[in-house]
Amino acid sequence: MTAVLVTGGSGRLGRAVLESLAGAGYDVRATSRRDRTAGGGVRWAVADLTTGRGVAEAVAGADVIVHLAAAPYRGRYTRRVELDGTSVLLAAAREAGVRHLIYVSIVGVDRVPWGYFRTKVQAERLVRNGPVPWTIVRATQFHEFVEQALRGMARLGFLIADPGITMQPVDVRDLAGHLAALVGRGPTGEVAEYGGPESLTMAEATASWLRARRLRRPVLRLRLPGGLGRAFRAGHLTTNARPAGEITWEAYLRQAQP
Repeated sequence: MTAVLVTGGSGRLGRAVLESLAGAGYDVRATSRRDRTAGGGVRWAVADLTTGRGVAEAVAGADVIVHLAAAPYRGRYTRRVELDGTSVLLAAAREAGVRHLIYVSIVGVDRVPWGYFRTKVQAERLVRNGPVPWTIVRATQFHEFVEQALRGMARLGFLIADPGITMQPVDVRDLAGHLAALVGRGPTGEVAEYGGPESLTMAEATASWLRARRLRRPVLRLRLPGGLGRAFRAGHLTTNARPAGEITWEAYLRQAQP
């Protein structure tokens, strides 16, 4: 039986990936920085990518690693997880004879001038130049991330929607199923993209969210300034890649708890 180790297994995507892998019959393991009770067909190992503690032990015996561990927008700690941690993981994977490492990145990561995106590009480079056969999957923004951003703006009493920005939110359950399928296909040595089933303008996504959450907030249609705004308006957060997810933004809003 193929043994699959998932880093970042306790995160939003990680939980969905663990469920998909267990459902597909894999020997599923996951890392966490603290003890967790085994369950749902998953065995947990204590490992800290930032210090290397427990990483070699967690990787031992794994055939495939799905590398999801991330720490966005947390300053130096972000680099410790994304770069130092990825280097530590790759070294341990080489020693353990891991056959395939799948790394999850972000659509537009190489075209959007954002600090966290630049860090992800560096991590991608580590994987590509590393000692373990690899596949890189760049995904569009998660439904939950879009909702989190909208909720944050709503607390200010209004929302801002750049009419020129298009997004393509993807459901973590769809992405998890896609990653589980890649486990069985072997390394490609390619960077592939995966997005949601539809592209929406920022204004459309905002209006749908307000209706679903039964909120009344004024929506200011303003252009995001600078290079970041230009990159977003150029469509760099979207992809035409296939296959794509199936769960739409509207479906997510109906299912998710407000």
